[in-house]
Amino acid sequence: MYDADNDAQGTQYGHGRMRLVEHAELIVDAKVQLGEGPSWDARNRVLYWVDILGKQVHIYDPAKKTDRTIDVPGLVGSVVPRASGGLIAALQDGFYSVDTETGKSAKLAAPAAMHDKIRFNDGKCDAAGRFLAGTMSLEGEKKAGELYSLHDDLSIETLVSPVTTSNGLAWSPDHRVLYYIDTPTKQVVAYDYDLSKGTISGKRVVIQIPDGQGVPDGMTSDTEGMLWVAQWDGFRLSRWNPAIGERLLTIQLPAARITSCVFAGEQMDELYITTASTGLSDQAKAEQPHAGGLFYYKAGVRGMPTYAFNG
Repeated sequence: MYDADNDAQGTQYGHGRMRLVEHAELIVDAKVQLGEGPSWDARNRVLYWVDILGKQVHIYDPAKKTDRTIDVPGLVGSVVPRASGGLIAALQDGFYSVDTETGKSAKLAAPAAMHDKIRFNDGKCDAAGRFLAGTMSLEGEKKAGELYSLHDDLSIETLVSPVTTSNGLAWSPDHRVLYYIDTPTKQVVAYDYDLSKGTISGKRVVIQIPDGQGVPDGMTSDTEGMLWVAQWDGFRLSRWNPAIGERLLTIQLPAARITSCVFAGEQMDELYITTASTGLSDQAKAEQPHAGGLFYYKAGVRGMPTYAFNG
């Protein structure tokens, strides 16, 4: 289990300052199997997140403190708002539209390489409205996945291939750098990103997760250019400076399997964190009764927005 004494504790934020250990608050005790893919709809002021294995999209309303669900026809890796209304979801076999009022979904597009032994995982939109989402093997096969970009005309481009577990995505505040996680590498890598074309170049490693602290899963970024990385089997979400690869902050959670996070709220300084209960032993579930819940942390820094799909 995570031990806060392993981190230096301090009282300051900032670039290269003392690390700080804090805690997140349970908001929805959902007990989902595999919570993931949170995105914030600023127009409707609701949070979307998914239970991949439960085949459900969750819609959390912070004002009403309600969390309703929509059933979808397959494993759902991630979901984003759609500029024209409703949602776009990366389901097991492709990209789907989801009507949040009726719950109906329809398949829009799929990569040619999709087959029944892989599924979509994490994804999010860039500032131009492209939906980037990646795949992974359902059977644990290495290097079976890819990272795709869905354009507004519903054409699909492959950005990174091959990968094992395509996961977290985030951009720098100026949108010129794409950060990306292939989970088993235990690394966050950076690419130069051409927002006008949606192309990448210049891969380099910016963060290495230390041994014994889990593996990187989903992530987001803030307006100071720092990265917030969920650490699966690490009992934590961490804030990192990608310029120097240093951890600045640790948020401790009472669940081992931290999956992703997103900034939300009127001031964009509220962080929602998803977790998972899948694969835990009976003893671990007893020790982590809130695994699979949705957590909240007041960040004290503004985050980058969730962008909608333009297609």
